[in-house]
Amino acid sequence: MKCLAIADLFIPKDMMEDGLTTLADHGIDVTVREWYHDSIEKLQEDNLAVEQGGSEEIEFPDHLMEDIETFDMIITQFAPINEKVIRAASNLKLVGVLRGGTENINADVTKENGVTVLNTPGRNARSVAEFAVGLILSEIRNIARAHTALKQGEWRKEFPNGDVIPELEGRTVGIIGFGNIGQIVGKLLNAFDMDVLFYDPYFSGETDFKQVDLETLLKQADVVTIHGRLTDETKHMIRAEHFKLMKESAIIVNSARSGLIKEDDLIEALQNKEIMGAAIDTFDNEPLGDNSPFLQLDNVTITTHLAGSTNDAFKNTPKKLAARILEQVEKQK
Repeated sequence: MKCLAIADLFIPKDMMEDGLTTLADHGIDVTVREWYHDSIEKLQEDNLAVEQGGSEEIEFPDHLMEDIETFDMIITQFAPINEKVIRAASNLKLVGVLRGGTENINADVTKENGVTVLNTPGRNARSVAEFAVGLILSEIRNIARAHTALKQGEWRKEFPNGDVIPELEGRTVGIIGFGNIGQIVGKLLNAFDMDVLFYDPYFSGETDFKQVDLETLLKQADVVTIHGRLTDETKHMIRAEHFKLMKESAIIVNSARSGLIKEDDLIEALQNKEIMGAAIDTFDNEPLGDNSPFLQLDNVTITTHLAGSTNDAFKNTPKKLAARILEQVEKQK
């Protein structure tokens, strides 16, 4: 069997080769090619376009198409496996995605051609969960604002939430989306002695935390943190009416997909002080333009789409996916 693995700036060629050694050990011929970008920012722009517009939004580079018909498997992280690729790869049986979602794969065409698609669930769950906790602390305790002020020569002690700065103990966190990431966030914040509520209509496992409906969560939570997957059903699941349900002293955190929150409604809620603050890592348009309202707000912590980007997450993802692929190969024997 032959496998084409597509490296990029986050998972470079040497890291990809190291992570897929178990495939080679099992007799799979692995070829690694690189999806070239001049910078991380350019790669993220392409990735955002695919996340928002689907696999057909970005052209698959011609240099990656060479002898594509000879490969039984394709492994990709961000490169789009679109209709052109799938139809040209006449021997394709499996596509492996080095991420939790499969937004960059044309699901209709893979299904039509009997191609199995495997993702890598939980591949950066701890990275995102730890970052989310960092965002919560940074926003509530004004860490980023104080840092920025000091850099500008100001010893700042007054902040928008100055009259209500809480400790986390005894406060309530509401987690929207209780998959791998949400569950880790719950454990981490429970260690701060927070009360943990979660909303996830698809969760059916066992947990010590309390499952509630979305309205109850928004009304009771001091911190709302979002960890759901973006689908047609969940797009803009948090809108103007939901901010009105939240406490005026509450904050909302989004280290998942920007589209889960209606961005204009969030900005308006922050401008009108309907909620105390927000911490946001993903945006509808990245990078933020110079005129973005987020840059004018003093009650928001903003970061540059960093939550899942740790070396550990990227390094371990090919290993995790290789294990899933080998399981699938064994099943098909």
